[in-house]
Amino acid sequence: MASSLGGAQIRQTFLDFFAARGHKILPSASLVPEDPTVLLTIAGMLPFKPIFLGQQVAEFPRATTSQKCIRTNDIENVGRTARHHTFFEMLGNFSFGNYFKEQAIAYAWELSTKVFALPPGQVVVSVFEEDDEAFAIWRDQIGVPITHIKRMGADDNFWVSGPTGPCGPCSELYYDFHPELGADNIDLEDDTRFIEFYNLVFMQYNRDAEGKLTPLQNKNIDTGMGLERMAQILQKVPNNYETDLIFPILKTAADLAGIDYFECDEKTKISLKVIGDHVRAMVHMIADGITASNTGRGYVLRRLIRRVVRHGQLVGIEGTFIAKVAETAIALSESVYPNVRQREVSIKAELEREEAQFLKTLDRGEQLLYDIFETLKEEDERYIKRKKILSLFQKWEDASNDEDRLNTAQEIISESSSKTLSPQVLKDKLVGLKERQKAFLQKKGINPPLPTTDFEKEGLAQSSLPNDPRGLLADELLPTLQVSGYDAFLLYDTH
Repeated sequence: MASSLGGAQIRQTFLDFFAARGHKILPSASLVPEDPTVLLTIAGMLPFKPIFLGQQVAEFPRATTSQKCIRTNDIENVGRTARHHTFFEMLGNFSFGNYFKEQAIAYAWELSTKVFALPPGQVVVSVFEEDDEAFAIWRDQIGVPITHIKRMGADDNFWVSGPTGPCGPCSELYYDFHPELGADNIDLEDDTRFIEFYNLVFMQYNRDAEGKLTPLQNKNIDTGMGLERMAQILQKVPNNYETDLIFPILKTAADLAGIDYFECDEKTKISLKVIGDHVRAMVHMIADGITASNTGRGYVLRRLIRRVVRHGQLVGIEGTFIAKVAETAIALSESVYPNVRQREVSIKAELEREEAQFLKTLDRGEQLLYDIFETLKEEDERYIKRKKILSLFQKWEDASNDEDRLNTAQEIISESSSKTLSPQVLKDKLVGLKERQKAFLQKKGINPPLPTTDFEKEGLAQSSLPNDPRGLLADELLPTLQVSGYDAFLLYDTH
């Protein structure tokens, strides 16, 4: 494996590799997309979507980028897993009708095993179960043993950009942290052993609202390598957060709390990771012109800020602190994204204003919830009715909307672990939820299939549905009954 490379070196190495092979290096697009169907830029391919759809002619046959992205569909997993983030950078190489599977696979293998020097025996690849062509290329031309090529279904290896849009079969490269376990019965879903670091999408189709696949005018290539994931692999650290891309932000927060990250318990580490991840996201969102509000992108930003405030309190930071942590995030990014330094004053002012406003009301809101907890314990109950919380939050005078208050409530609830929920109770509640979702959609006259992949859920949750500027309608498609770890209580939606 290559000697430990910094995140900046990995980014530049990727871009230089493809520039030397005829790809035009393009700057990252804004987090505020031109595409009206999504709220935020959620993938490296998004700026090229009109090209993939044949709606726009490409200026270059090949391109490569490091694209800023925001996804919030897995926000509850941030800090709890080694790889989930809201903000991340996606390294990508793209072909607009120029080269296809054979060349894309060859490039990926050369970059991974020759340039980044990953041991070939520790790279496992997956292909769509019906894609015999990709399987044969990996086996016959690249020389990957069949024990290290896994056929997988559409949920894993048929890539979609959302409910509609460009799509196609894909092939993914996984790094094996424990090759000593052997090649028998490899399970790529085991994230303690494997991490997917490179996805090659063979974009052949456009999917319409009815799910019909239509061949695109040109066969295109869209790839994505997670910068943070490759940094974890090459820097030999246990998770993305301890790479040089994020750890300095965590350390700044830990220093403000007067603690040592490496001596903290797991719960404190999770809070520090949440702070590190969210502050990166907030800095880039504000730098790209987003301000906190109760609608649209502003609501996403406001929720992230408030989560940081809460986790700052949990690790023992007193008073306002976000602007200080943001300075570290700005310093880490300014060489690649100079707008974060150019907009430093606006970024810090927005963060300070939102933080101060939330701190004024947070203590009272928490006390109201803890009063509810005590009542539940006395009555041996485990569900909190939505209406009860909202009625109590009438006293929580603040600019929040109901959803914001409920999100904050859910997070406080997840920190109050004293009971567990039986699997059967959870199953019964989810069955009821599914029926409510179906009825809700029928009432609105909408009949899309429920999202099946994380990316599809994200695209749907951020789509602009009729009379639904904040995506709340789409939220009804996703579970509203959530369990974070071993929650003491569930925020149960009763109408």
